[in-house]
Amino acid sequence: MTENGYPDKGELDPEQQRQRARDQIEIIREALGPDEIGVALPRDSDSQDFADFEYLYRQRSLLVRDEDVARVLAALSGRAARAEDLVNGLTRLELLGGEDIPDVLDRLDEIVGVGVATPDHVVYVTPGRCCPATEPEEPHTHEPLPSYDPTSEDGAGVFVSVVDTGWHPPAATDPISPWLEGVTGDVETFDKDDIRPYVGHGTFIAGVVRCVAPRTEIRVEGFLPVGGAILESKMIRQLVQALALGPDIISLSAGCTTRGGRPAMGFEVFWEKFLSHVKGTVLVAAAGNDSTRVPFWPAAFPWALSVGAIDAEKKRAGFSNFGSWVDVYALGVDMVNAYPHGTFFTHEPPEPLHQKRVFEGLARWSGTSFSTPLVAGMIAARMSQLGISARTAADQLLAEAQTNAVPGVGPVL
Repeated sequence: MTENGYPDKGELDPEQQRQRARDQIEIIREALGPDEIGVALPRDSDSQDFADFEYLYRQRSLLVRDEDVARVLAALSGRAARAEDLVNGLTRLELLGGEDIPDVLDRLDEIVGVGVATPDHVVYVTPGRCCPATEPEEPHTHEPLPSYDPTSEDGAGVFVSVVDTGWHPPAATDPISPWLEGVTGDVETFDKDDIRPYVGHGTFIAGVVRCVAPRTEIRVEGFLPVGGAILESKMIRQLVQALALGPDIISLSAGCTTRGGRPAMGFEVFWEKFLSHVKGTVLVAAAGNDSTRVPFWPAAFPWALSVGAIDAEKKRAGFSNFGSWVDVYALGVDMVNAYPHGTFFTHEPPEPLHQKRVFEGLARWSGTSFSTPLVAGMIAARMSQLGISARTAADQLLAEAQTNAVPGVGPVL
């Protein structure tokens, strides 16, 4: 138990963890189409259990760099065709037969080189094996509102793009969450009598940023409105659109594990062709909630600022990913912020299924999804305080985090 009496987040028994993975995969497959989404299991195992998945992918689709399209098509000898020119540098191919993507990729690795073609991975809001570390919970009545100073000028002149599930406009005028006044974004639609998984995720994240940097301009992009997931090929086009609006900071609480743990090609191309050409802009990305050191992309890229989660005692959260690729850790346990008014029914262990939860504008939630906007808000506040770029502010904060490093955890903000 934590000092405030809550159960430790992420401390599920092994079978609960496995059942949660199965449940969350089914939510994603139902949302994106069960015939559209494949589940790749480890090639060195006989397991047929979705709980052991390595990555999720789009059936019949491959991602290839533009310059490699001709030789990949030649290697496939008429069994694939060009399907979409996604963005400059990236093309999607579609298989014309019923071959399994992992088998095709194994052969292509031998013919044209390892990693020349990759799956069209499924990207999802930071997972506890595919989602936040907990489902949203009602705040306890004794809990104070999030810390918010309405007189603060922190964040003034800074624009943050929250790439997430979308925006709940009533939160901006709700007396319970005055810190969200002026936030804009793609409207998230839902049934208030049966709030679905991941609804409110983007609004909660915008609230975390605003409580740290109250004057920040925020737009919440609704790129993950269906089951909290999107295909890598679609995500990259959406990120390019978000970048075109000129944000100082992109807060991304989503990502994926990949085939063989290799870098996700779509995000590589996004950096090489787009983000690297914009001076000063910083992508802050969640490290994920799998309690593993296996890389989670795009957080694991050296050009992203990856954020893991700690609790109030500065202990690494039981759910947080970790390892040398995680840049910094910040509070991500039992955070309270804005959430729609309505009723939610639980879907995952360890809670009983269909347990009713009634929300009145606030929720308590845990995950690296929420430590990420906390760091984004710190960067925004530092930018406005000192008149510096996001990149410079991020570098300064990372240097301070190194001096505050906690043994057995790492750099902490």
